[in-house]
Formats: sequence, C-alpha cells, structure tokens
Amino acid sequence: MEFLDTYPWVTTILAAVALILAALLSTFVVKALLLRGLSRLVVKTPFGRDPELSRHGVVEKLSNAVPAMVLSVGVTFVPGLPAVVTAVVRNVSNAFIILTLAMALAAVVNILDTIYHRRVEARQRPIKGYLQVLKLAIYLVAIVLMIATIMDRSPVILLSGLGAMAAVLILVFQDTLLSLVASIQISSTDMLRVGDWIEMPNLNADGDVIEIALHTVKVQNWDKTITTIPTRKLITDPFKNWRGMQESGGRRIKRSVFLDQNTIRFLTDEEAASLARIGHLETYMHDKTRDISDFNARLGERASVRANMRRPTNVGTFRAYVENYLRNHPRVRQDMTLLVRQLQPTAEGLPLEIYCFTKTIAWAEYEGIQSDIFDHIYAILPEFGLRAFQTPAGHDLNEAAAAFLTNRSEPAAA
Repeated sequence: MEFLDTYPWVTTILAAVALILAALLSTFVVKALLLRGLSRLVVKTPFGRDPELSRHGVVEKLSNAVPAMVLSVGVTFVPGLPAVVTAVVRNVSNAFIILTLAMALAAVVNILDTIYHRRVEARQRPIKGYLQVLKLAIYLVAIVLMIATIMDRSPVILLSGLGAMAAVLILVFQDTLLSLVASIQISSTDMLRVGDWIEMPNLNADGDVIEIALHTVKVQNWDKTITTIPTRKLITDPFKNWRGMQESGGRRIKRSVFLDQNTIRFLTDEEAASLARIGHLETYMHDKTRDISDFNARLGERASVRANMRRPTNVGTFRAYVENYLRNHPRVRQDMTLLVRQLQPTAEGLPLEIYCFTKTIAWAEYEGIQSDIFDHIYAILPEFGLRAFQTPAGHDLNEAAAAFLTNRSEPAAA
C-alpha cells in the first residue's frame, strides 16, 4: 500500500488493465457461452433452422456492444485517470454501442426483406427500395447520435445546425431522393414487378427484372448479361413491359410474306376447280364461286367482255387459304385477333401480313410455331401460282446473263 501510495500511477495502470481484461472476459462469456447456448435454443425454432434468416446475425451484432458497455461503465472507476481520457473512452464506447445497435436494426430490416420476398405479392409490390430508405434513415440517425456522443453535446443542438446544411444535403442525396420518388411511382402505379420482361433499347436492356432496389433495377438479358438501370430512368425514359403478353397467355405473330407482284393474276376455271378440292378452301371456293356466278349472270350481254366479269384471283384465294389454315391451326388462339391482310405495296413486293397469337408464351415454342406456319406458307405458294419476292443475287444474275448469251448465240448458229 505504501508503494501504491508512493506511485499512484501504478494503481491507475492496474485498474486500466483490469478493465481491459474485464471487457475481454465479457466478450468471451457472451460469445463463447451465452451465444452458444442461445444458438442451441434458436436452432430449435423455425427462425434458427432457416439459413437465410440466421445468416444476418442480429444477436451476434448485439453481443459486440457488451464489451463497449463494460468499458463505458468501468472507466469511471479507474482511479487517477485524467478526466479527458475518461470522457473520451466513455464517449467512444457509447458511440460504438450506438453503431452496434444501428447495425443490428439494419439486420432486422434485412430479415423483414427476406421474409417479405417469400410472399406471393412480393413480385407485384416490391418493398426493397423502402427498406433501403429505412436503413439509410437508421444509419443517418446513428451518425448524428454518434457525433453528438463523441462531442459530448446534445443531438438537438447538432440537428439545429443541419438546417443551414439542407441545400448541401439535398445536393449530396439528389440521386437518392430522385430514386425514392421513382420507386414510389413505380410501386403505386404497378409499372414494374420482379420477373417482368422489359425492353429498353436505349440502355441495351432486354430481359427479366431480377431485382428492384432504391437506386437501381437489375435486368438479366437473354444473353445472361446483367444490365443495371437507374430507377429514375424508368420514369423519365420509355420502356416496354411484356407482362400483358405473359398474363394473356398468347404471344403475337406479326410477320409479312412479300409476294412477287408479277405473279398476281386471275385464276382459270381449271385452277379454281383444282383449288376447290383443298380442305381449307372447300367452303370458301363454294361460296365465292356461287357469288361470282350470280353477279356475272346479272351482267347479261356485258358478260361477253371479260373485264366486266368478276373472277377469283390467286392472291385473294391464297389469302383466304392462309386465314382458314390459321383458324384451324391447333397452336393458334382463336379467341384473340387473327388477321391476314395486304399492306401497302413496296419495291420488295406485295406484303401479305399474318397477325395472330400463339397458345404459348414460351420463347422456344413460340418460335417453333411461327417457323412451322411460315414454312408451310412459303411451300404452298406455287400451288396458287405465286412466288415470294427475293432481291436478285449473284447467282440469279449469272443465270440471267447465261440465258441472254444463249439466246443471242442460237440465231448465229442457225
């Protein structure tokens, strides 16, 4: 005792070491004993058996505050310690406790997000953006409290000075505020859901939405690349959402066959009789022939001029055939729009547009159905005396040149 009275700083050092050892011991007791026992109890609950929920480590984060609490309380019992050092240790420990609590609350928010994403309505009403705002608010409050604790000042005094920094804060968090407003609009108007197929050509996005967050929306393109779109871009820039097609259960086919206009003509009686034996044209040709015959019978003497008479055309008959073919196709929906129409003639020929919907929305099946339909259409064209337009290629020009030379050489040979 005489030695300690002579050298009081030794007492201070011994007390400080004892405080540090107490903090370390509390860490060991909490993590090695209490947490282990608590983990055994938690494992018996659904929460503990779920790896997605337990991985957030809420209890582990809270346990980190125990040694800081020991330091904060025990530092006042260390004799001979300068008041400044005591205040610094206590304030820093309290600030660490606040940070630990904030991290634990953020982990709880993550657990809520995980639980909500398991619900059916999570795809329709994603809340990840709102939870990110909540976490941001938690950390902002924690930062204010930590600064006030370290400075040993009331947080009200610190907050009163933030009014002058409002403009700076708005500038710093401009993207966050814009993203928050965009997230609210997207959620309230149901513009976008996780799992929607969207197309945004200006940002090279064409695929499924896999995540809707506060600042970004992630889209997995069909080539398996990931495109990250700023959330506010979905409000300011146009994009196409294919959800309506997916919910309808039918995917549209809209493609044209370009017919060589030089092959369009009237059908002869023999050709009309031959086409009338085709299953998809029996009813059409019967009604058409009767209608034309009745009209021509009323012409009287004018029927001697063929230009006055009505006659079936190969392109009109072909159009009726394609329409009946689609109406009897087992993979084409009959309760949705089905059209076969002529479009404005172009330099590439006469477009005959097929407009219908398949009974599937799966990409591979859809492409297979569409290909089968057009395979049949192109193959059946010669039966109607029609030909698909094709821009002459090198082979076509060589054949034309060879035929021209052959025709010129024949008289000379004769």
